[in-house]
Amino acid sequence: MQERAEPDVHAVVEQYLDDAESGWSMGTPGALAEFVRSPDEPAVRTPGAVATDRGGIRITVPPGCRPLAYETPAGPDDHWNHAVALCLPVERAYRAGRRVVTELGADPEPLRSQDAGAVVFDLGLGTPTVDACVRTADPDLLEILRAGCGRPLFEPGSALAATLVAVGPHRVFDTALGRVEVYAAIPQPSGSSPDGPHTHLLPALMRAGRSHGATVPVPDGWVPCAYLYPPHPLTDRAGLPRPFDPARLAAFEALLARYGDPAQEEIATAVRAAVRAGHGPAAGPHPTDPPGRAALAVALRKLAHIGAPDAVLARWRRSTPVPTDLLDPHGDRNSG
Repeated sequence: MQERAEPDVHAVVEQYLDDAESGWSMGTPGALAEFVRSPDEPAVRTPGAVATDRGGIRITVPPGCRPLAYETPAGPDDHWNHAVALCLPVERAYRAGRRVVTELGADPEPLRSQDAGAVVFDLGLGTPTVDACVRTADPDLLEILRAGCGRPLFEPGSALAATLVAVGPHRVFDTALGRVEVYAAIPQPSGSSPDGPHTHLLPALMRAGRSHGATVPVPDGWVPCAYLYPPHPLTDRAGLPRPFDPARLAAFEALLARYGDPAQEEIATAVRAAVRAGHGPAAGPHPTDPPGRAALAVALRKLAHIGAPDAVLARWRRSTPVPTDLLDPHGDRNSG
């Protein structure tokens, strides 16, 4: 990753905070908070932040923050996800890592003034780069949360997690780059994520202890602390299919040119050249690492939309099937 001038990162953050077609998230695989909004939804926009009645985000860009643009295959067809990970060195990114429910006191920096005085509780998930918390001023819920302090959220026999799902307090996910707040109700376990700000808590993924997905080419010693999801050429802000948009593709490819991984770009360039020349997979790259294999898979999926000989693409796909471990399991961005 090349060193980036801080004003450059600030400009990107402000540009996409203005864009209601973009989305954001903070967290780790299994513990993630997402912020999205509708173009016609009332929002309060301040420098580095935006908030609606359903949630909000604040991004603080410290010196040395490095953006990383990347793509990863998603689903069994010709879809892919894209994002810009905002990364910090490990020693500056790690949070408290608490492993039991802990009262932190009144929130000192809520996004909205009406939430001042509400009390924050760290859920004790032990996630390295995010303090996953809830916030409430409700006396009954405060009593329940205080009774659960000092114990794991998912302790056998504890009803605290189920109570939080039922009551739906504010979720506050704090990282070294800011926070995401979610005010919307929490869906029941059998439900689906709402079209708007929401959180994911998936204990099985959290137990893996990963800071990011295997296909994200983050250099050693760095970790993502926030993600930006610019408008996608194949889906709308809710992740639903839409007609292919070449302008959106070009906009993200401009971000790839500025912030992408050179090794991934070298692979994608070689794949495009080989396919357009009519050559089979023997003439192309053969990456073995997850980011490299992801770059190859996404290059083929893009070619299916921007134009390439069908017979040649079919040969490549037969020779280079996408392993299931590379597929982003969530069609709606990088959630989880």
